[in-house]
Amino acid sequence: MTDLAHAEVADRLEKLTELSVELGAGHDITVLLERILLAAKSMTHADGGTLYRVSADGQQLCFTISINDSLGMYQGGENGKAIDLPPIPLVTESGGKNLSAVAAFAANTRTSVSIDDVYKADGFNFSGMRKFDAQYRYHSESFLTVPMQDHEGELLGVMQFINAKDPATGRTRPFTATDLRFVEALASQAAIAINNRNLIARLEDLFESFVKMINIGLDEKSPHTGRHCEQVPVLTMMLAEAAHRTDSGPLAAFAMTENDRRQLWLAGLLHDCGKITTPVHVVEKATKLETICDRIHLVDTRFEVLKRDAQLRALNKRLAVPGDPLRDVEIERELESELARLDDDRAFLRRANFGNEGMSPEDQQRVRDIALHRWTGPDGRERNLLDDEEIANLTIRAGTLNPQERDIINNHIAVTIRMLESLPWPKHLRDVPAYAGGHHERMDGKGYPRGLRGDQMPVQARMMAIADIFEALTAKDRPYKKGKNLSESLEILGGFVLRNHIDPDLFDVFIREKVYLDYARRFMDPAQIDEVDESRIPGYKS
Repeated sequence: MTDLAHAEVADRLEKLTELSVELGAGHDITVLLERILLAAKSMTHADGGTLYRVSADGQQLCFTISINDSLGMYQGGENGKAIDLPPIPLVTESGGKNLSAVAAFAANTRTSVSIDDVYKADGFNFSGMRKFDAQYRYHSESFLTVPMQDHEGELLGVMQFINAKDPATGRTRPFTATDLRFVEALASQAAIAINNRNLIARLEDLFESFVKMINIGLDEKSPHTGRHCEQVPVLTMMLAEAAHRTDSGPLAAFAMTENDRRQLWLAGLLHDCGKITTPVHVVEKATKLETICDRIHLVDTRFEVLKRDAQLRALNKRLAVPGDPLRDVEIERELESELARLDDDRAFLRRANFGNEGMSPEDQQRVRDIALHRWTGPDGRERNLLDDEEIANLTIRAGTLNPQERDIINNHIAVTIRMLESLPWPKHLRDVPAYAGGHHERMDGKGYPRGLRGDQMPVQARMMAIADIFEALTAKDRPYKKGKNLSESLEILGGFVLRNHIDPDLFDVFIREKVYLDYARRFMDPAQIDEVDESRIPGYKS
């Protein structure tokens, strides 16, 4: 072998080594394929090169990249023009393998084909090539076609090169055996790399589908929880993108890569996955007395017993001294007054059973007073109108959950963390548990489950905390409350800032960049979207 030949082989080996490193590090399939084709074209000194991918149904070879130096043609790839060439069928009309086209022959037989002069070759249909030559005034001569298959023999595509050039003279020459060996080695290595990328993409798609499957289960269990798990990630990403755009203030240095975005999106989808273990009667508790059913109806029945007893007492009084019209009128007046008081007390308890607004201490005391009404049950025993458990539920200050049920609900985040930390996250997704598991922590360190302070929380978890609260405030599908309008929701959210619950810097971005308004237009009922005076929002520095 001459010194020139040695230098040529050494140069090719160096290019092959460089490309091998790129194949191991690259993630963009389009860029990867383009780099492969250009490297192989350079190694073989080819004037043109084409890379085909197998169609999803395995029936065609689709043009992915097509380059020809002499014609100044560059189609496909990352920066080339759109492909306008028809695919090559791998199957004939009769259902057999297409062996007449060189690229299809190489694909179907998994065999490389090297042709010195296509105008002198037999066995293949070169009518398409001849039309190409006539149209572009080009002269096709030497061809090298190599199938791309992985270690299991699965066909991923075909590389085809045309008109190898002699580096010294520039004349077209046949492709050499060395050309063939290098391209086959590259094609095999590239196919495996592409297969790995496809496998990673399929695994990521599978994982995201698995996440969606969990949310489908949540939606079947609790439709509003399912919608919450769909909308919180969207709002989180809207706030994250707004922070990414910020070029001043405390968040000016915050920036996201595509991988950062994927981690945050997955964390958003999974932030409440632990609720799959939360009992339905707690998740869906619409009223304070609801368990399997709303027990306010039992209280109604007791009031009916009290009213019946009052009527019986009045009747007995009238029978005890008959024929006294004035006394009968007084008895009837007292009865009407007592029945009105009972109806008023019953109406009050029915209102108290809903947890929309905060309950005042005076209303809580009235529940305790009403509970002292005495009634006689089916067993003949006299007892208070309400037992201790019913009093405790009806005097819940805000919402519908008692402390024990609140603990059950709060436990969902601990379950979420345990579920997520049990998974073998790859390096590029290892922050998902921290992002998802921190959305109930508070800036002052009084959140749960770990009591992290703001400086101990990832900024992504602080974003999700804002999204979680705002979605809950504005949602109109909760069984235990009505959806609040936009201005009221922002006022409440600003109160969380003043109490050091949520990140004030992110809240500023949330308002300044109109994230709240973009979300409202996408997801809120138009009737909820009222006029907002940003200067009056608590906690907003403007």
